[in-house]
Amino acid sequence: MTPSTIEIVPTPDDQRIARLAAAAIVLTVAEAAIPLPLPGVKPGLANIVTLIVLARWGWRDAVWVALLRVFAGSLLLGQLFAPGFFLSLAGSLASLATLGFAMHLPRRWFGPVSLSVFAAFAHIGGQLVLARLWLVPHDGVFYLVPVFALAATVFGLVNGLVAAKLMQGRASGKI
Repeated sequence: MTPSTIEIVPTPDDQRIARLAAAAIVLTVAEAAIPLPLPGVKPGLANIVTLIVLARWGWRDAVWVALLRVFAGSLLLGQLFAPGFFLSLAGSLASLATLGFAMHLPRRWFGPVSLSVFAAFAHIGGQLVLARLWLVPHDGVFYLVPVFALAATVFGLVNGLVAAKLMQGRASGKI
C-alpha cells in the first residue's frame, strides 16, 4: 500500500486574503509594542485593513481577515485562549456584525469614517459585555464606558480617515 498525498492548492482569493491578514497581523503585533495609558484602550490599527477589505472585496473577506488577525495575532503575542484573546474575539465579532449591517446603509452618507466609528463602538461594546459577564461580575465595569467611548470616537475617526485616504490613493493610482 502506498501512502496517499493530499495537496491543497490555494486560490488567488486565498492568497489575497492571506496577504491582507498578514498586513493586519503585523499591525496588531506592532500595536502591542505601543505603551498605552489604560489597559484595553488601543488604536485598533488593524481595523484599517479590515475597512479596506470590506469596501473593496466585501464582508466575507473582511470576516476572514479579521478572524485570522485575532487568532494569529494572539498566537504570536502568546495570548491565545487567554482572557485578552476572548475579549479581542468578542470585540471583533461584534464589530463584524455591526459592519455587516452598516455596509447596507447608503454609501452617500456612510463611508469608511462612519463605518470605522460604528465598528469601534461595537468592538468596545462587545468587550465590555464579555468583561461584565465573565471577568468582572459587577456593574462597576460600565463606569469605564465614557473613557472607552471617547477612545472609540477618536480611534474610529482616525482609522476611518486613514482607510479613506488609502482607498482614495489606490483609486487615483497613487498607491
